[in-house]
Amino acid sequence: MKIAFRAALTTALLAAAAFAHADTWPSRPIHFVVPFGPGGANDLVARYVAEAASKELGQPIIVDNKPGAGSVIGAEYVARAAADGYTFLAPAAGVITNGMIKKSMPYKEDALVPVALLAVSPSVIVVSPDSPIKDLKGLVEASRKKPLAFSTAGTGSTPHFVAELLKLKGGARLEIIPYKSGSEGIVAVLGKQVEATSEASPVVLPQITGGKLRPLASTWSRRVAALQDIPTAEELGFKDLVIGHWSGLFAPKGTPDAILDRMNAAVDKALKSSELRAKLIPQGIDPQGGSREDFRRFLAQEKARLGPVAKAANMQAD
Repeated sequence: MKIAFRAALTTALLAAAAFAHADTWPSRPIHFVVPFGPGGANDLVARYVAEAASKELGQPIIVDNKPGAGSVIGAEYVARAAADGYTFLAPAAGVITNGMIKKSMPYKEDALVPVALLAVSPSVIVVSPDSPIKDLKGLVEASRKKPLAFSTAGTGSTPHFVAELLKLKGGARLEIIPYKSGSEGIVAVLGKQVEATSEASPVVLPQITGGKLRPLASTWSRRVAALQDIPTAEELGFKDLVIGHWSGLFAPKGTPDAILDRMNAAVDKALKSSELRAKLIPQGIDPQGGSREDFRRFLAQEKARLGPVAKAANMQAD
């Protein structure tokens, strides 16, 4: 009985300490770890959201870039960080797809807890402006006559999933050419080394508006606000081709729920503000937000959709 009493007392004391900590949080700067280098869509979203959410929380939010290993290095850093509400991960889809394509991971999947969905940058399938391919159906038809080279940002990247969905759901014949980044994949299209690629809307937007790339379709559930004249793949008859470059926020397992709820509320309010939306939407980025439960449902749906694609394509980490 004494042992049971001590255990119960210890649990109660720890819970009280956690509540007390949550009540005074945040009392110092918070860190958002972006598992990519600076300058990309994910980094851009994290910095905009950090600036806006910091005003809601009354403390600075510092963005730290920890790139490498397909976002695993940054994710592992946060998974092993103290669960005190001062370290968060701002990753992309790799946080769930890495486990589908890698033989082993340095941390358990449940070591990272979903906090909020930040934004989605829809993929846009593009070709060079002088390509004979005029639309998405034309790309599929041309590939059936002769396989087309399609550049990606590496195995398991969102462009890779777009290509595999085109093959599995659209019947396209594509030779997938992995590059180290989406920017390199775009350069390959511009240099006529490949026929097509798919990249996040903010990445291709300048080339599209400048006439350097021809857009065929976007791959989200609605049109890109900054590219309203580009139809979605669904509108063109490709019903299962829905995928985007999303950005989310995660915390180390064990972070008090009260802190997670406060961070979610601050981020959600920031993403609904006209000031932040005015910065993101013109760049082709679709602000999201919502509750923690909304984000959990989104992740479950993504896993259910993309898992079978990774398996059918036999995706394996480079």
